[in-house]
Amino acid sequence: MTQSESRTHQEAVIVAATPEAVYDLVSDITRTGEWSPVCTACWWDDEADAGRVGAWFTGRNELPDRTWETRSQVVAADRGKEFAWLVGGAFVRWGFIFESVGAGTRLTETWEFLPEGLAMFADKYGERAADEIEDRTRQAHAGIPTTLAAIKQIAEAD
Repeated sequence: MTQSESRTHQEAVIVAATPEAVYDLVSDITRTGEWSPVCTACWWDDEADAGRVGAWFTGRNELPDRTWETRSQVVAADRGKEFAWLVGGAFVRWGFIFESVGAGTRLTETWEFLPEGLAMFADKYGERAADEIEDRTRQAHAGIPTTLAAIKQIAEAD
């Protein structure tokens, strides 16, 4: 299996800021549009639950050929350690891991296309499912370094 075919991926960058500061930035999903190459806006479905495990948020995604929204549920919210969510509650897991290194943070972004997501794509796209899954996988692999570079720039400018 080639890297672009892998349904899990992660990359890391060193950020000159504390794990808590970087966590506070990336866990503010309302700022996602500042660093994501695809997700242009996010908002909490219930502001009272903002940032907590179990909270749901909606994201607007835009590519040249289409715009769509997804709902995601926070599954990890450990300040300075990990922030993660499941798209559709079960389809794709995105997350950030924060590790203290010297005076900074190793920020690792993780992505995994989960079995329920693969099954949903098979149901939704039929014969086109493999191509659609490959397209989403390529987008994730290409988007992670772009996202990390933007987060690094924003965090170090604060």
